[in-house]
Amino acid sequence: MIEHLAKTEEKIGYVFKDKTLLRKALTHSSYLNEHRDAEECNERLEFLGDSVLSLICSDHLYHTRKGDEGDLTKTKALLVCEEALSTYAKELNLGESLLLGRGEKLAGAEHRSSILCDEVEAILGAIYLDGGYENARDFILPFLIRGAENFRQHDYKTVLQEVIQKNPGEALKYVIADDFGPEHEKTFLCHLYLNSNRISEGRGRSKKAAEQAAAKKALELMGLEK
Repeated sequence: MIEHLAKTEEKIGYVFKDKTLLRKALTHSSYLNEHRDAEECNERLEFLGDSVLSLICSDHLYHTRKGDEGDLTKTKALLVCEEALSTYAKELNLGESLLLGRGEKLAGAEHRSSILCDEVEAILGAIYLDGGYENARDFILPFLIRGAENFRQHDYKTVLQEVIQKNPGEALKYVIADDFGPEHEKTFLCHLYLNSNRISEGRGRSKKAAEQAAAKKALELMGLEK
């Protein structure tokens, strides 16, 4: 266990003074049910980490991004959503650090977006308790900065909406038409309609990604995106 925790500390770039906090952050409820020596699962730390994440993200956007409350709220929602947090976890390969019960491990839970999202929040909560706000911010802020940059570069839905709004009476509708693959590796198919006419489609590893792909395709057909 000591080696396991040390490898995780190396991944996240933070060394805990209280190692029990990190172990709790990595402990899924399914593991707790099977191991009596486990003191607590990561759900309470996840609760705390969610609030810490909200403050860090809000503070960062307030000081770095122009726009009204609605714009800031929309951007924040994209940066701290399940899809974004699970992406952060995958970059650090945190799935292999999770302590899972046998059934969840066999089901590939270490790849499941919801579980990875919870893990990031729990680790953030643990760092906050162990090292304070600044260390928690140092852990998550690089991901938020990169996520904000990617959002500005690839928010095709907003760009398309701005184009369509120039023609009063026109309306876009995104419909998730189908999904493929196993639960932890689904691909979604989105159909994009302009009024009643289907103008494009897109595929992605999440519903939002499929919608963005459909919007990008529509912009390409209009000659507005390469």
